[in-house]
Amino acid sequence: MKTSIQSVHFDADKKLIDHIEEKITKLKTFHEAIISSNVILRVEKGDNNHNKIAEIKLNAPGQELFAKKQCSTFEEAVDTACDAIKTQIIKHKEKHLVK
Repeated sequence: MKTSIQSVHFDADKKLIDHIEEKITKLKTFHEAIISSNVILRVEKGDNNHNKIAEIKLNAPGQELFAKKQCSTFEEAVDTACDAIKTQIIKHKEKHLVK
């Protein structure tokens, strides 16, 4: 699986990149046919603490999964976005098992 990580207007450190790759790799246990993933990290301008945004898009045969989360840290945003995608994968599998 190919993982692309983009950080908009800043440079992500090695620790953050490793954390993202670890979380994306864990998603492979729920859906073994994931082809690629795109992760976009942005900082939103504003006064509030929850200004870190993580967008994750997974490409799999016949489906595209997407989650966008905004939190106070990039690690937290990536974690919650991965949880959202995991939920999407489980719902998709349950839907197809019923049919």
